[in-house]
Amino acid sequence: MAEHLSQSELDYPFKLLEYFNGFRVSKMIFSACELGVFDLLLKSQDALSAQHVAQELGTSMDGMERLLDALVGIEILEVETAQGTALYSSTDVANLYLAKGSAKSLHDMIIYRSQTVYPLWNNLVDAIRSGRNQYEKTFGLPSGHFFQAIYRSEEEMLKFMGIMSCHWVLDGHDVVTAFDLSRFQKVVDLGGCTGALANEMARAYPASSVTVFDLPQVVEAAQKHFKQEDSGVTFQSGDFFSDEIPGADLYVLARVIHDWPEEKCLALLKKVYETCKPGEFPRNQGHPHTLIGQYLTLLHMCGAIFCN
Repeated sequence: MAEHLSQSELDYPFKLLEYFNGFRVSKMIFSACELGVFDLLLKSQDALSAQHVAQELGTSMDGMERLLDALVGIEILEVETAQGTALYSSTDVANLYLAKGSAKSLHDMIIYRSQTVYPLWNNLVDAIRSGRNQYEKTFGLPSGHFFQAIYRSEEEMLKFMGIMSCHWVLDGHDVVTAFDLSRFQKVVDLGGCTGALANEMARAYPASSVTVFDLPQVVEAAQKHFKQEDSGVTFQSGDFFSDEIPGADLYVLARVIHDWPEEKCLALLKKVYETCKPGEFPRNQGHPHTLIGQYLTLLHMCGAIFCN
């Protein structure tokens, strides 16, 4: 018997069944977000019946009741009974992370996972066989670099920008405070998208000047569609492969390096190396559980460069 398998798991595969059915849990949350369930419940001052929710959102009563009960089962919603009628309300977690109106909302991330990532993963077998992305099979788009698919329309670009912003809702503060970066007077976030991480940087280090450098259409959309805090972050348009990048003491490349072939990454890192002011990366002191790993992998250092 394998050491990592308990006898109970061999007698009945609880964990395997949990894995098999994991997609159902994801789809319940995805569907509730797309339908606006969490937004409606957050807006309401009272718990609502399934019939009321169905009428407000234009769904069938039977389907909505089943969805609400399932969400109660996974502890995303709460239910109470009054005069024989089940009344549903959101948990604090749902209000904080799943409704659009919350400052920590992950709504855009969930919609992107539901409408883009989930369909792509349905073709995982073909992706493994061919070694190619599945945008063409899934969405009828050319299977070139995925950024061509992401930026094919303003609507799709905004979806992608939304999910990038959501990542930093969860991790931004921990990332920028993992090390003391207060010594760096000028910071440039290359490919900084909506400015979400840059805003976290500016809040943590108010004496630093922070600039987001990204493509012209991304900068325009960020300033037009995403709330910009009064943190002093500035935006500059350009292509970090073909254009000169602004001079800085610290460059941030977060969720960038993994997107490109090795030769492009080396060219970009060389450009940063040649532009970055000399210095050294600060040692981590007093942070035994530094959040770095997946979100902030240090691949290169000159002066100071953050790469992911």
